[in-house]
Amino acid sequence: MRNRAFVLTVLLGLPLVALGAADDEKYWAQWRGPYMTGVSNTAKPPVEWSETKNIRWKVEIPGRGSASPVVWGDRIYLLTAVPAGVSGPAQHQPRGGLPQRGMHQYKVMAIDRKTGKTVWERVAREEEPHEASHQDNGTWASSSAITDGTSVFAYFESRGLYAYDLNGKLLWQTDFGDKRMRNQFGEGSTPALHGNYLVVVWDHITGPSFVVTLDKRTGEEVWRANRDEMDTWATPLVVEHGGRAQVVVNAMNRIRSYDLETGKIVWEGPGTTMNVIPSPVSGLGMVFVMSGFRGNNLKAIKLADAKGDISTTGAIAWQLDRDTPYVPSPLLYGNILYFLKTNNGLLSAYDAVSGKPHYQVQRLPKAPEVFASPVGADGRVYITSRDGVTMVLKHGPAYEVLAENTLDDGFDASPALVDGEIFLRGYRYLYCIGG
Repeated sequence: MRNRAFVLTVLLGLPLVALGAADDEKYWAQWRGPYMTGVSNTAKPPVEWSETKNIRWKVEIPGRGSASPVVWGDRIYLLTAVPAGVSGPAQHQPRGGLPQRGMHQYKVMAIDRKTGKTVWERVAREEEPHEASHQDNGTWASSSAITDGTSVFAYFESRGLYAYDLNGKLLWQTDFGDKRMRNQFGEGSTPALHGNYLVVVWDHITGPSFVVTLDKRTGEEVWRANRDEMDTWATPLVVEHGGRAQVVVNAMNRIRSYDLETGKIVWEGPGTTMNVIPSPVSGLGMVFVMSGFRGNNLKAIKLADAKGDISTTGAIAWQLDRDTPYVPSPLLYGNILYFLKTNNGLLSAYDAVSGKPHYQVQRLPKAPEVFASPVGADGRVYITSRDGVTMVLKHGPAYEVLAENTLDDGFDASPALVDGEIFLRGYRYLYCIGG
């Protein structure tokens, strides 16, 4: 008999990533949480904290990475890139500084959730990156780890994809070559995991660009679909409709949905903007795709009507050509779609079904610049800024600030929410915050 989580997924059109068992909903196994919406339905993180309040532990992480922490059981899994032969504070690339290439160790870390102590770490590869990284990012570890509770998948893009067991034993590895990104803006797309399928988007300026699906158990390719796209950072999204899973991929030229098992295009439509970074979210029988570099675009697509070319059909329920995000992905919490304008602390909240705004470009006074994607739990929305402030808002149609919490670090990585804790990965530290 199908379990409740599966039935709920089919009825509401929720993403089918890491769903099925109770633990899958409880833990934060991928960078946008159990439903790839940014929401936990079970976590109850604190509302207030500071460097002297509600900090369970704080540990220094070597190197630099904007990879978000992922959590399963009593472990946190984290990726980082560490300059080889450098130790101490010098290994931390300051925000806004031009990153120095040189030799780097690309590390996978397993951290004890109760103490913050490193359980194991593995150097996946030691190598000099072939290209620079964007000065606002300053790292070659932007993709987040993924776990299914049995294996941990670590993706360093041009430095390879690796699968480990939970004790740190390497199971398999593969390499897709070197990406060439426009203006050497760096890399940062995370794969999507569903069942035995691991989906990777490989879009760059010197082809071929492609989407490839691997068997998570062996690393062997299942299918590969070539595409005419450039520089996509958005993580793909797996959703279920009509009894089949499909992979929705945001991009500049065309938004496409691929059948998860065969790679055939299910539907496609006009793209969003250049430099696509925000990842799609899904719920309420719809998929929401957006981007905001050199333009603004949001499309709300009804899965039931999405077949073939959706450009001239009624599949696009509503659209928006203003105030959409450049870096942060949207948050879909219940029937409210939250998103920021470019990278600024300007928040909008829309009714996800109708497209009617609850409020628009509401200024977050203590969070002027945001790269991390907003998250939600227990009736609250958490937005973490690059300056170290996390604003906590009441979830709902009215804008209401519950708290403004400041830490002595800056944050680009998105938070993870599990049980009574929130995990924040800063430029220098990893925090475990709990009441």
